[in-house]
Amino acid sequence: MASQITKDQIYDAVAPTDFAAMLEIDRHTDRSTAFDKIISATHDHFWDPLDPKYIDFTEPYDMENRQIMPDYLVPALETDYVRDFFADKPAQKIAFVNEMARWQLSAILHGEQGALNLSASLCHVLRDAGAQEYAANQCREEARHVTAFAKYIRARWGSPLPCGEVLKGLLVEVVHAPEVYKKIVGMQMLIEGLAMGAFATIFKEWDDPLARKLTQLVMTDEAFHHKFGKIWADRTIPKLSPEEHAIVEDWAAHCFQTLLFNLVAPHQMKDIYERFGLDADKVMVAFQEVATDAERRARMKEATNIFRVLVKTLWNAGIITDRTRAFYAMYVDFAEFEAEGDHMVGDDIAEEGIRFLQTINFATRIDALKIAAE
Repeated sequence: MASQITKDQIYDAVAPTDFAAMLEIDRHTDRSTAFDKIISATHDHFWDPLDPKYIDFTEPYDMENRQIMPDYLVPALETDYVRDFFADKPAQKIAFVNEMARWQLSAILHGEQGALNLSASLCHVLRDAGAQEYAANQCREEARHVTAFAKYIRARWGSPLPCGEVLKGLLVEVVHAPEVYKKIVGMQMLIEGLAMGAFATIFKEWDDPLARKLTQLVMTDEAFHHKFGKIWADRTIPKLSPEEHAIVEDWAAHCFQTLLFNLVAPHQMKDIYERFGLDADKVMVAFQEVATDAERRARMKEATNIFRVLVKTLWNAGIITDRTRAFYAMYVDFAEFEAEGDHMVGDDIAEEGIRFLQTINFATRIDALKIAAE
């Protein structure tokens, strides 16, 4: 059995092959109520990606003549090399930007697949019946995310792009990690936090109404998944020894760096650059040149502000200390976090989406009752 860092009984784990432990009587008599509110709220944010009354993937979008996202969300366009390359190629530039959007959505799809499998793996190891039920509930919700993003990508591009090697390595590492704390920090806090930041950016900045609708629906689920990690942090972080805290903090920094590299590193999307006639090595050099330009560096920071939600999650959880604070400081302003409190950028978007779903689901239940009465 792996070396677990378990400070609360509700996160106690057994080996994934120890099904006999799931047959013990006290699991059912000692079931935790910590996740009951999250589980019971499922009906409030139910949606079906196969039902057009929730989302219709046949909605058209002119991919040839419209950019799905603005230039500033494509860091490569802040470099002279890439911007000059497309200066007299407007149609190719639109195609390039939209292909970068395809890369982002494909990464999200692969991340959702990772979340699905990780949730399933938690069902095999969490001993507390309430925590296990929550994990099973999340597994179902992640499955509809995989379906929904796959349908959107097929509608706009035909197929997703392969998972970047760096992201793939992290997802495999997190899903197969025997330690529960690695699963929760890596997925429930970091990857889910990154996703919330990405979804909020898509909802606010992308031009495609279907993409905005999709991300809002997904955020209604992810806001609850995020709470699972918060409950873990509230019950675990304050009880860690200095040595244990350093282990968790270093794991979080490792995951953060991996995710950041996957998002912007030209070599992770070398195939895209080459298909458009660009040299990925020259793009990398151009990125380094931008690093010396304060104005363009500030704009690139806006393009990567999806990491703000991720870092704020770690900060609010008490995982980041002076040991690693400087590592994150180039991407965020910690003073802003202290002024904002626990409110997250995606909370309002998710709440609006839940109100929309409650309206649809209430009407559906009324219709079902009418049919039953007849």
